[in-house]
Amino acid sequence: MEVCTVGGYGEIGKNMTAIKIGEEVIIIDMGIYLPALLNLENEEQQRGLSITELYNLGVVPDDGVIKDWKSKVKAIVLGHCHLDHIGAVQYIAKKYNCPIYGSPYTIQVLRALLKDDRRRKNDLDLRPISQDKKVKVSKNFQLELITVTHSTAQASITTLHTPEGAIMYTLDYKLDNHPTLGKKTNYPRLREVAKEGVKLLIDESLYADVDMKTPSEKVAKEMLKDVLLSVESKNRAIFVTTFASHLARISTIMDAAARLKRKVLILGRSMYKYINAAEDLKLVNFSAKAEFGSYRAKSAALLEKVSKDPGKYLVICTGNQAEPGSVLVRMINKEFHYKFNEKDIVIFSCRTIPQPLNIANREMLESKLRRNKVRIFKDIHVSGHASREDHRDFIHMIKPKFIIPAHGDHQKEAALAQLAAEEGYIVGKNVFLMADGQKMEI
Repeated sequence: MEVCTVGGYGEIGKNMTAIKIGEEVIIIDMGIYLPALLNLENEEQQRGLSITELYNLGVVPDDGVIKDWKSKVKAIVLGHCHLDHIGAVQYIAKKYNCPIYGSPYTIQVLRALLKDDRRRKNDLDLRPISQDKKVKVSKNFQLELITVTHSTAQASITTLHTPEGAIMYTLDYKLDNHPTLGKKTNYPRLREVAKEGVKLLIDESLYADVDMKTPSEKVAKEMLKDVLLSVESKNRAIFVTTFASHLARISTIMDAAARLKRKVLILGRSMYKYINAAEDLKLVNFSAKAEFGSYRAKSAALLEKVSKDPGKYLVICTGNQAEPGSVLVRMINKEFHYKFNEKDIVIFSCRTIPQPLNIANREMLESKLRRNKVRIFKDIHVSGHASREDHRDFIHMIKPKFIIPAHGDHQKEAALAQLAAEEGYIVGKNVFLMADGQKMEI
């Protein structure tokens, strides 16, 4: 077995890994590095970049390291729908001339991304498959997408069954025993695969340095309800921003709005994209209870309604990371004809992704909001990622022969390696700290 850690092994994002057995290769994930796009003003600029520019900016993984494997690739597998895992598909997948597998929701979101990219002909072979069922993709590989909880719908532990044993790729997951939308992690199946033998675990390490168990989404639901239902908001506008793909969180916000007897407005193109994909699959029905501003002119018109009667509405919008071009940033920069009033409520149902540019952008946004004398509520959130003690329990349950930490900077990956050492593994012998573009034979 040969592993190439193409991307995501030294940064948070740009995830891509290739596994080779015999003369067959499977690629897992094909994501972008979001911070590299944040300085671009809008999606039109982003879509206008050439492939060479995308490589040079570090937006997409440098897959030149597997150019000698190109003809051997039998499938691309996507674990869930976040852009740091699927965003590079539209740019580099076509060269591999193979099917692309994912859960139905992951593939539906990918279709929406491809539809938006009018500059490229993306006639890719997309194959949605049911979770928790094996699919034979080649002589050496059977694929199984094992259900796991995360901060979006139909996330999976990508599991490759091979003659060498199972390979598990856990980018991204948490062990949530009380999810508010969707199924619990499929623990029985994970234990079955563990008994059959897991040769390699490629494990995310984003919060492997945080000494806790990540709380359930049920906790975030109660946190949001506490703020929204107990804080004085009469005749004040309420704005809540969260991750566009976090359907469970959006559902909680909408339920609270109903109790407040406020009409829900959902503003932002990415919000609409993720929700529309979920509605196409009948996973949610938010349209029955909300009005959408899926493009700028519509958002502007809806915000005019809020200006006239702020106590009537609750706005869910993009901008949780203070992304340039997001609704909340455009509002504070007066690109919309909306003026924040004193004691308007702005809730960040998220944490800042730990990247320097994100941190700086959020600090700037919050500073401007404070100058407008709004009430700010931060970190009304629980993470969608496993923390240190979740990783300990998962490693103990799976008992992999080898471990490669992924999806983090080198400090976070080292923290996961240290945890593995506490569980009896030896760094350099059966735990390997890898960098982008490296290959290793196991």
